[in-house]
Amino acid sequence: MRNLLSSVRLRRTLRAVRRIALRAAFATLLISLTAGDQPQWGHAWTRNLVYNETGLPDSFDPASGRNVKWVADLGTETYSTPVIAGGRVFIGTNNEQPRDPKHQGDRGVLMCFAESTGELLWQLVVPKRDEDPFFDWPRSGISSPATIEGDRVYIVSNRGEVLCLDVHGLANGNDGPFRDEGRHMTPASEPALEPGPMDADILWLFDLTSGAGIWSHDAAHSSILIRGDHLYLNTGTGVDNTHRRIRTPDAPSLVVLDKRTGRLLARDHERIAPLIYHCTWSSPSMGVVNGRPLVFFAGGDAVLYAFAPLDRTPPDGDTAKLERVWKFDCDPTAPKENVHRYYQNRREGPSDIFGMPVFHDQRVYIAGGGDLWWGKNEAWIQCVDATLEGDVTDTARLWSYPLVRHVMATPAVANGLVFIGDCGQTVHCVDARTGKAHWTHEAGGEVWASPCIADGKVYIGTRRGQFLVFAADKEKKILSTIELGAPMNASAVAANGTLYVATMNRLFAVAR
Repeated sequence: MRNLLSSVRLRRTLRAVRRIALRAAFATLLISLTAGDQPQWGHAWTRNLVYNETGLPDSFDPASGRNVKWVADLGTETYSTPVIAGGRVFIGTNNEQPRDPKHQGDRGVLMCFAESTGELLWQLVVPKRDEDPFFDWPRSGISSPATIEGDRVYIVSNRGEVLCLDVHGLANGNDGPFRDEGRHMTPASEPALEPGPMDADILWLFDLTSGAGIWSHDAAHSSILIRGDHLYLNTGTGVDNTHRRIRTPDAPSLVVLDKRTGRLLARDHERIAPLIYHCTWSSPSMGVVNGRPLVFFAGGDAVLYAFAPLDRTPPDGDTAKLERVWKFDCDPTAPKENVHRYYQNRREGPSDIFGMPVFHDQRVYIAGGGDLWWGKNEAWIQCVDATLEGDVTDTARLWSYPLVRHVMATPAVANGLVFIGDCGQTVHCVDARTGKAHWTHEAGGEVWASPCIADGKVYIGTRRGQFLVFAADKEKKILSTIELGAPMNASAVAANGTLYVATMNRLFAVAR
């Protein structure tokens, strides 16, 4: 009897400890979600580009400095959205305006600025791949947004490497296990440079090409998602330089790495690669569906997948298979065989997806369509029921809304409205429940950037160099149109009372 009572008491104690631990973990999560930092592209796991900032200006003037806190020079081509964490701002660019004279020539660069002043604290400089320009497109720089957690920076470089960096750079010493920063920052044909305090401190490196068997194409673009000790990211695998062949048909499209070591832990087994029309552009998101966490991923085959997250770390030497919960074909009538015969066909062919899937209220919002460079003009936003299982292509579509032409952006969902811009030079406001348009606006230039929603406003830039500010409302109201003099590809981000706006060559910190 005493043993039985002791066992009961032990179980009660363990349950109480678990409850306390869960409460503490939930409190920590709430702190991270309500803090002013924005340590990854998109707010929290859901990737919704909606931020809890107030008091942001609805206009600013670079010429007079009105509502401009600071301006930092970048390279000449910037596709990476800024992220803000721990008093620092991180953004990828190229090296066409070198900040350090020892780094000359075409390079990928991740810059780290002081959040308060815009002072450059350090930079990661990565030489270009030289086997084929289609592996690492000239002057495209580091296109991936960084993801920050604590004192670690996770980034996919222009060479298709996943890097873990010290948030302080080399200014506080060279931490390991990676020690050869000088060799890494130097082209293979040149003597290794001597790293200094303005250079990045690499902690570990995982090469997606040699480690996961992918085929890089154009510019690697991946925003890493963190869950526990695991990193989720799209691999960037794609076509070769002919745009008509998949050289690595067994390559994964979605992988999971150990954030502590960079070890490959898991991958998809969906055989997506043979159906990729161009490349694997879309980064993963997450959501909790009826109490169950799911990872949402849009493949280069224009299929939206939901996977169960990795629940344990596989033994050394093993790579786990990600369990698919459901899949939804966003373009079910498109060709599914020999897809590259539609190369440069603007009328018909397969679709692909650039932006991220956004989870909101048990639904996933996804934008896609024909490839901007080589595919059909068709484009759309779709709303998908996330609560089903299996092949849900015929059952999960709640609505589909046609866009004007091609889409690069991620939709943003707020107050029952969906906002997005397209390459048909149009900004759209759509009802989130029904998919009916509330309003559209002719932007006067292609929109590649995703909308940022904060403080009751929609901020969005165009490739023509105009930064547009709308009221986040179902009645169209234009608050301002600001000429910034250079194209915008990156999304604006609101953090700690400041709006960050990146053009191709400058980063503006905007605040009242």
